[in-house]
Amino acid sequence: MKKEKLESVCNRFEVLEKQLSDQDIISQQDKYQKIAKEYAQLKPICELYKEFLSKSDEKEKVKQMLKQENNPEMVELAKDEFESLSKEINSIERKIEEELIEDDPYSARNVIVEIRAGTGGDEASLFAADIFRMYDRYVSKKGLKLEILSSNPTQAGGYKEIIFSVQDKNAYKIFKHESGVHRVQRVPATESSGRIHTSAASVVVLPEAEEIDIDIDSNDLRIDVFRSSGPGGQSVNTADSAVRITHLPTNTTVRCQDERSQLKNKIKAMRILRTRLLDKAQEEQEKTKSQSRRTQIGSGDRSEKIRTYNFPQGRVTDHRINFTLYKLDGIMQGDLDELFNRLQEEELKLKKENI
Repeated sequence: MKKEKLESVCNRFEVLEKQLSDQDIISQQDKYQKIAKEYAQLKPICELYKEFLSKSDEKEKVKQMLKQENNPEMVELAKDEFESLSKEINSIERKIEEELIEDDPYSARNVIVEIRAGTGGDEASLFAADIFRMYDRYVSKKGLKLEILSSNPTQAGGYKEIIFSVQDKNAYKIFKHESGVHRVQRVPATESSGRIHTSAASVVVLPEAEEIDIDIDSNDLRIDVFRSSGPGGQSVNTADSAVRITHLPTNTTVRCQDERSQLKNKIKAMRILRTRLLDKAQEEQEKTKSQSRRTQIGSGDRSEKIRTYNFPQGRVTDHRINFTLYKLDGIMQGDLDELFNRLQEEELKLKKENI
């Protein structure tokens, strides 16, 4: 446990505490809410650290008393108190460690997941659909809520792209290790010679942004409406219900057409846009924070090949932690707990090493 880090956290906490009573900040609700949220995240750590310092001080006084006390009864009582305080301090240290490990401010967020077909043509789009169904089944088994925000299906029955949200207070914590390239090795249904093909799909997992996270000026948006199209480009709607929103300063474009209502498509598009802009802001911050890289599973690069699904061998291998399971059928049916738990365990190990 690094006291320097705890001192820094508590100094920040005191600054936030003063800001929350500043009338200028109170009058700016967006800013106030951001500060209040950070304050609430740091409060448990600082309370535990104060308790740690208090108990450590008590322990030191008992230690000094033991050196000076000659009365056998008093010595025995002091030994008992010393042992009790040592146990309390160890317990507090563990709690502080747990709080510091959960230092990701976005852990308790809903999540937006984007799956895109990579190299491999129709087979890649079919694999993208398989990946989506794998997550959908997992979410269903866990009793979570999944909502499709945008999809671009293919005539082969796959997806060029599908974007969905999972709503749960720990959704980002659960899914965050899924970002990267997922590779599949199997014999496509269209392959007459039985030759194994390799194709891929990319997955991007983002904590869903809240309105207070990103301030978007409506003047920075270009909103286009058009008719929805299905596989092959044919029109599937007679009304202009599809929406494309472009954030001009960053040239970030989001398109939604799954809903028949233009308003509903616009709301979904704004959710995706807000989340992508938050991600861009996070990326800028990460460039200056090497610590976060040392506590990541893998490089954190979304072009990194993170996992291989080998159908002939019934094998799934996560390359970041060198972990293989011969349970491919179960995994594709959404039995992801063993894999997800192993990834979270590895992350905890890395974070403990860097506390």
